[in-house]
Amino acid sequence: MRRLISRSLRFELVAGLGIALALPALALPAVDARGLATQTMLSTETRDQGGHTVATLSVSVTGADGQPATGAVVIQDHGKPLAGFALDAQGRATPSLTLAGGDHTLTAVYTGDATHQTSTSQVTPVRAVVSTTPDFAVSVAPASLTLTAGQSGTAIVSITPINAQSLTAPMFVTISCSGLPDQSSCVFTPENIEIMPNATAAVTSSMVLATQTKSLAQAAPVARPGSSPIAWAVLLPGVFGLAGIAFGARRRRWLSRLSLLALVGLVTVLGTTACSPFYNYRNHGPPYNLPTPAGTYSVQVDAQSSNGITAITHNTSLALTVQ
Repeated sequence: MRRLISRSLRFELVAGLGIALALPALALPAVDARGLATQTMLSTETRDQGGHTVATLSVSVTGADGQPATGAVVIQDHGKPLAGFALDAQGRATPSLTLAGGDHTLTAVYTGDATHQTSTSQVTPVRAVVSTTPDFAVSVAPASLTLTAGQSGTAIVSITPINAQSLTAPMFVTISCSGLPDQSSCVFTPENIEIMPNATAAVTSSMVLATQTKSLAQAAPVARPGSSPIAWAVLLPGVFGLAGIAFGARRRRWLSRLSLLALVGLVTVLGTTACSPFYNYRNHGPPYNLPTPAGTYSVQVDAQSSNGITAITHNTSLALTVQ
């Protein structure tokens, strides 16, 4: 009888332990070694602007736990990278893109992060108005870069001619960037692109993004024998003060004038030496290099052309993640 009761108690304990272990798995969303599953949504609104179609995109990325995801999202057109953007704290991005005339199939691809898996939105078809005037379209590939502070990365910016058969002279396009994080830079090679009449093939430029890491040592200033700024800083006010006191013992009325003169001299010396940036640089050396802050940024790539009367400006974006 005792053996039957003992076996029954063991069975209940094992069953209860199994249920207790299974409950957390039932309460939490599915997570595998690659991270939490995500869902990416894309919607578009288009408008005509100066004979071109501008599409305002609305992208949102949500994890399986219902919380917004962070990181970068890439906009693709017919499966090719068009632009990349950083998600905000709510897991959203609302960029605007100028589309070349014709049919487009846009998708938003979430690139994932340390705790979230990648995901792709449904295809959204968009038709852009077709213009007869000379124009161009700009895109960047890859549209998302991940760099460790101190590294550099390269992307290719493509300028595709539109209605180049209407050109009577070459069209020159200048490329630049904005929206970079602190302590970073971008360089284009070449910076100016030439589109010839009747051209149809895209012309490319190499975009190099450089980040910066914190320096490990501070450069020492150049030693200059025979000069001691600390000694002068202590000696000069002391000499003026002692001289003023000694002289003022017999002629009190000159004491205030001498003190004022000493004060003016001291302020002048400090203003031209110890308080100036050049003095600090020469005597203390350059400061530590600050690192590029970690985060995900939307780096805007601008392409502009002008015929001397009107300017044509198009832009795209690249998502830069700094670790």
